[in-house]
Amino acid sequence: MALEYREWKEGDDLALLEIWGGPETLPAEQFRAALAPSSNQPWRRCIVAEDVVDGVRIPVAAGVVHEASLHPERLWAYIEVAKDHRRSGVGATLLTMLRREAGNSPSGVSKLRSKVEPETAGAAFAAAAGLAPIQRSQLVVVEPEPLTLPRFGDGSEEAASERVEDLATGSVELSDVVGKYYSHVHHWDSPGELSIATVQRLFLHDLTGAHGAIVLRAPKASAFGEGVPASRKGKIQAFAISYAQGNSDEPSDVFLGHDPELSAADAAFAVRDLLALIAYQHPVLLEVDDSMTALRAVLEPLLESGKAHIRGADTLIVSD
Repeated sequence: MALEYREWKEGDDLALLEIWGGPETLPAEQFRAALAPSSNQPWRRCIVAEDVVDGVRIPVAAGVVHEASLHPERLWAYIEVAKDHRRSGVGATLLTMLRREAGNSPSGVSKLRSKVEPETAGAAFAAAAGLAPIQRSQLVVVEPEPLTLPRFGDGSEEAASERVEDLATGSVELSDVVGKYYSHVHHWDSPGELSIATVQRLFLHDLTGAHGAIVLRAPKASAFGEGVPASRKGKIQAFAISYAQGNSDEPSDVFLGHDPELSAADAAFAVRDLLALIAYQHPVLLEVDDSMTALRAVLEPLLESGKAHIRGADTLIVSD
């Protein structure tokens, strides 16, 4: 099989879509958006493999490697090959070429990472290429009324209002705890500290679909002690950010987290109470990594009892 390799050019996406058909996995669907002309800002290199059919050159495979705005110590990489061209060395050749490009990245970073679903062609290729799992992610749907509603203080509406608050997504206080939580649960991939502006842009801006946030605060006494004015609010213990869904019948897409300074037990209690509130009347959809130990501790019993279920296949993040 005589193939030629070249840089990506405009129109390749449509040509490859005709050959590939629909994406086989969720990671494939997500990564296809990264296939685009090579650039330096942000840094990206994209290569296409062409086959000759009746004298016409037709793209059959493509690969991309690019820097990440988060987790800068690794580069994202993705390769897709038409089914009738697999197991012929095309993917391996593209990977070799991408590694060569990565070795010349301006950041000096050359480690690669990608996402695959277990027991797929992509997972087998990644394993053969020496990429091993470093994290597992799942989509979990929590059914309505999964947990008993929490009782705050004396059970009055006033007591509840001191602990639970709707917060604007532009809140600096919210941005601070969201950034710290993200860094905390992604320690395995070195995200570093996130600025307030970065958190706002990636998680809370209107363009992300974020349209509401609710927080659970610490009781005033435990947060500030005696003698502190009653108007002072307790520290945020947990947060839930909801994102717009195109279909109202679908579960609400929610990012649920906690103050990373809480103990393991307190973090689980805070996450449990907030989950009970946000899922009381409507199902919610959560993306959960194995590193999110507090959320995992709350969800595991719900999964076992059938009050929650996993949607789709697991996603594995694999890396050198």
